[in-house]
Amino acid sequence: VNIGDEIDSFVSGDIVRSLFNTGLFDDITVERDGEVLIISLNERPAIEAIEIDGNKAIKTEALLEGLGDQGLREGEIFKQATLERISLELERQYIAQGRYGSSILADVSDLPRNRVAIDIEIEEGKGSGIRHINIVGNSDFAERDLLPQFELEHRSLYGLFRGKDKYSREKLQGDIETLESFYQDQGYVEFEATSTQVSVTPDRRQVYVTINVDEGEQYTVREVDLIGELNEITPDSVRQLFLIKPGMLFSRALVTYTEERISNILGNAGYTFAEATGVPEVNEDGTVDVKFIVNTGQRAYVRRISFSGNGITQDEVLRREMRQIEGGWASTRLIDLSKVRLERLGYFQEVNVETPAVVGREDQIDVDFTVKEQPTGSISATIGYSGAIGLMLGGNYQQNNIGGSGNSLGLGLNWSDFIQSVNFNYFDPYFTPDQISRGYSTFFRKTNYSARNIARFSTDAIGVGVNFGFPISETEILRFGLKLEQTDLTEGVFAAEEIRNFIEKEGNDFLSWRLEGNWRRSTLNRGIFPTRGRSQVFTAEVSMPGSDLQYYSVEYADNAYYAVPMLSDSFALHLRTEIGYGDVYGSTETYPFFRHFFAGGFGSVRGYENSTLGPRSSPLEGDQLSYPEGDPFGGNLKFEISGEFIFPIPFLPNAQQIRPVVFLDAGNVFNTNCPEMSLNCFDFDAKYLRYSGGIAVSYLTGMGPMSFALTYPFNAKFGDEQERFSFEMGKTF
Repeated sequence: VNIGDEIDSFVSGDIVRSLFNTGLFDDITVERDGEVLIISLNERPAIEAIEIDGNKAIKTEALLEGLGDQGLREGEIFKQATLERISLELERQYIAQGRYGSSILADVSDLPRNRVAIDIEIEEGKGSGIRHINIVGNSDFAERDLLPQFELEHRSLYGLFRGKDKYSREKLQGDIETLESFYQDQGYVEFEATSTQVSVTPDRRQVYVTINVDEGEQYTVREVDLIGELNEITPDSVRQLFLIKPGMLFSRALVTYTEERISNILGNAGYTFAEATGVPEVNEDGTVDVKFIVNTGQRAYVRRISFSGNGITQDEVLRREMRQIEGGWASTRLIDLSKVRLERLGYFQEVNVETPAVVGREDQIDVDFTVKEQPTGSISATIGYSGAIGLMLGGNYQQNNIGGSGNSLGLGLNWSDFIQSVNFNYFDPYFTPDQISRGYSTFFRKTNYSARNIARFSTDAIGVGVNFGFPISETEILRFGLKLEQTDLTEGVFAAEEIRNFIEKEGNDFLSWRLEGNWRRSTLNRGIFPTRGRSQVFTAEVSMPGSDLQYYSVEYADNAYYAVPMLSDSFALHLRTEIGYGDVYGSTETYPFFRHFFAGGFGSVRGYENSTLGPRSSPLEGDQLSYPEGDPFGGNLKFEISGEFIFPIPFLPNAQQIRPVVFLDAGNVFNTNCPEMSLNCFDFDAKYLRYSGGIAVSYLTGMGPMSFALTYPFNAKFGDEQERFSFEMGKTF
């Protein structure tokens, strides 16, 4: 409207409607004073503040976000109708959670300068318990077979403890879908849950749930067919993926799994957007035909691979693990394999990948990896005093991703009456671009074993070594190394007969060249705290001809992680096996006792002190009465097995950095060449195995992993050194 325009009732109505549509005004009037047009406005107030009290089931942030999405937030114009509509919606949300006694009270307070404050008081009420769940219309399956599959359940002491007897509309819908899946997996193609009724008791504290169903008929599969253009992929290669076959009862789960398998093989060939849909067609003779309709779409290529979240780890370290390449066609298998390789590095708590389509291009996608880093190193300083060892000083640093380069570095300094040592190691997993790795180490170690009550001898050792690794597949690697080591052996006061006899035969000064070989295969899903997959390591070392001592040893370690049926991915079963054997060849008569295997403690048989199981030394004459059990002496044969049940801790932040387990351990070390004069030596026999069980927790901290265990030894014998509670830094399980 401009000066000089003519105004009538139609024009004035348009003015009012246009101003109302802005949502800024409560009341608008248009009047005339002579030749002057007067528009009177009643402006709506602005929202100064919103306060919510009484809510626990739904977080305040979530409520405020929902109010804001409906136009009710601080700084916006206040509309009474919007507030009333949202109050009703909040009540419906609480009712959907089974809180029929909930109420929402909204109070609006006027403030100066045309502003208001909104106070929302929520009375959530208590969740309504389920008095009874009734299924109507079922004839082929009884309620006792169907209800155990539900997340919701009747009111009972067990259900009350687990909170599963509280009604929730969302959980009920999930249970109906579970019911449909159950029937359709048994051949009932046309099964339908026709309706549900939820009845509330007068006190609103309990509900009765009734589910009406129509089972329909049970169908067997008559024919399975493939429809669609597959381009260069042969139909026979796709038909081999069919899990549902003629003569079988129809199963929706098998149809779904087949759809996924078809989509995967097409995705591996670059058809990232391919779709496979299994459609059942019911026949009058009680059979069903299943047709898999395939739409390959257009082959997609990878435009760009990007990484985010790696604040420490260099981009190159992640990129060299990629098996999917930029510019090549997108392969579901290669993208998944790249994700698994990142997870196996052990640098990341989480690895996620997305494959968004490139805007404006039907044949291109981006591959975006998002990682969440976790501690990859440990640092420790030790200062203490032990009655057995005396003053202890030390410092150790181990970093498996130094400077984000993917290389590892270890340094250690330790001093006590038991050990004085200096060690250094460095490992580069990509010494060459072809993933040939290189590592080297050097150490000096002076050890007085009698200070630890192991055996009465001491060694001075210095050595240096180098090793190279060669990948032979995506999951396997071979490593070879050479180590030069000088060892000086000194017998202690009242040394055991075995030590004296060894020195008489072999001497006490040894230079050895050791050739080392290692085969490793890993399909673990993560480098730290895996839950699926298997790790196998076979290690062999031999002192080469020309060394002062000629011996060899072999070791095998197997760690397998399995899913637990009927439980989530956070649960797992871990089975561990370790076997080791050593012997001599050539002119050497006795296997070096300072190369013995030991058992007991973390990573071995928990519940027994570290390295105390197995054969013990024979005391000298005159010492047999005062110290008949001797000292831990180890053996040339090791056998250990362990089983762990891994479970999550619910409602705990950073739960992926904590691993609780219930475990059973068994094992010991043995000597297959016991000297005739030995008093405490034994060869392999199942009766000498030690067993233990308990609960343990390992936690990743910024200083490295910490592990605790509470253990009960089942068959400890006289002389066994038990350890019911144990603590250690630097190891995980």
